[in-house]
Amino acid sequence: MPSTVYLIPSLLDEEAIATILPYTIDAIKNCKVFFVENERTARRFIKKIWKEIKIDDYEWFVIDKGEPTQSVFSQKIQEEKNIGIISEAGCPGVADPGQELISVAQEMNITIKPLVGPNSVLLALMASGMNGQQFQFIGYLPIQEKERIQVIRELEAESRKRNCTQIFIETPYRNNQLVESILKTCKSTTKFCIATNLTGKNERIKTKTIKGWKNEKPDLHKQPTIFLLFAVE
Repeated sequence: MPSTVYLIPSLLDEEAIATILPYTIDAIKNCKVFFVENERTARRFIKKIWKEIKIDDYEWFVIDKGEPTQSVFSQKIQEEKNIGIISEAGCPGVADPGQELISVAQEMNITIKPLVGPNSVLLALMASGMNGQQFQFIGYLPIQEKERIQVIRELEAESRKRNCTQIFIETPYRNNQLVESILKTCKSTTKFCIATNLTGKNERIKTKTIKGWKNEKPDLHKQPTIFLLFAVE
């Protein structure tokens, strides 16, 4: 039978096993090959949700942007092997290098099965109280402060013009620098949501105005966080 590619959601928090639905294990059992962002953590994740797995019975490939990984992926499809794609946290194909492999599978007209699981972008948007009808995910903002501040200004202006929620992320050890840039750049009435440790026991999702956050600066160092911005007229 032709291959099926399963997009397997992973944990946002290592202890939040309940966020992974039982049918995820059924999909894993159907696979023969895994393409993963990090083999060590992917193996640990699968072992956590399915303790009986014989982990070495499967083929493992680390996703690396570029032609070599895509060629191996295409070869496994031609061998009619079912494939699982696992990202480092959350859902494959969303802010994730697995998207390039999914594109290959589409070009090869292969069945793709996206599985329901925790998605930090959507969870943060749901709880933010911001516009869920019009929004865009930006990914990472520039590292250099001058460029970052310019992008923040553009995102705020676009949010105001389009009534649009802007969603972005940062490497956890640079979270505090990003917050400082937001607070000193945006207008006092602009809404800013900080969603931290989603699905974890220390989960915290708060929306305040920029003025409100200036009175309560959080320490987000090394804490996985999603940021949302919504400019108010």
